[in-house]
Amino acid sequence: MSEKRLKRKILKKKLFTKNRLVILNEDTFAEVFSLRLTLMNVFVVATIGALLIIFVTTYIIAFTPLREYIPGYASSKLKKDATELALKSDSLSKALKKNEAYIASIRKVLTGDLEYAKFSKDSITATTTEPISEEDLQPSKADLKLREEVAREDKYNLFEKAKPKVSIVLFPPVKGMITEEFNPKEKHYAVDVALAKNTPIKSILSGTVIFADWTPNTGNVVIIRHNNGFISVYKHAASLTVAQGDTVRSGEVIALAGSTGQESTGVHLHFELWKDGYPIDPSIFIEFE
Repeated sequence: MSEKRLKRKILKKKLFTKNRLVILNEDTFAEVFSLRLTLMNVFVVATIGALLIIFVTTYIIAFTPLREYIPGYASSKLKKDATELALKSDSLSKALKKNEAYIASIRKVLTGDLEYAKFSKDSITATTTEPISEEDLQPSKADLKLREEVAREDKYNLFEKAKPKVSIVLFPPVKGMITEEFNPKEKHYAVDVALAKNTPIKSILSGTVIFADWTPNTGNVVIIRHNNGFISVYKHAASLTVAQGDTVRSGEVIALAGSTGQESTGVHLHFELWKDGYPIDPSIFIEFE
């Protein structure tokens, strides 16, 4: 027991023995700084400093962005990007599966490798074993009323379809008696209207004159391009009042009726109407008489 007490006293004496830490100037040996220390004080200060360093390091790693610079720790932005990429890849995989299923279906249709539905003969005949009464086959009042309405609508639709539908009104170029009607079988794609000499010929619609000149076979000719794909042609005029490139309005005088030297035909207007490159009968849309 005495030896243990002796060792304890020696250790206690060493821990609490006051020592002086002196810093001297090397050249003059003058005392620059001195500090009285004990081993216990040094131990306590070192322990507290170590604990502070551990605490500060833990705080930096756990709660500050500086942890991103420590190897092994990923940044929050990288985690966010990784999560978004995972979601996008999942969506893309689903879309790819749907696209593959669609392509497989199209391939079956093109190659004729179709899967036909298989019906059981017993299941079909089982539904038809029960007899159907005549009352079930008779239409109800609501069915009869609906049939009448549909029949009435179809009746009026037939008359409506028989009428030409145009969203524009054509101005009659002249008023007179038709001497030769529209006849595509004989390649007469116009109507000839008998007129008095110098009768004004008017434009059926506003448009642009694309041709206005004399021709050997049909005399003075005016061709006007209108909107909606219409082109009107006026032949056998005695004189013209418009020139190529002029803009005319609906009902504006473009020429005067006359003779082209073919006296057998007399004074008349040869009028053609074209729609989208095809000749149509002008008398359907215009009243000449």
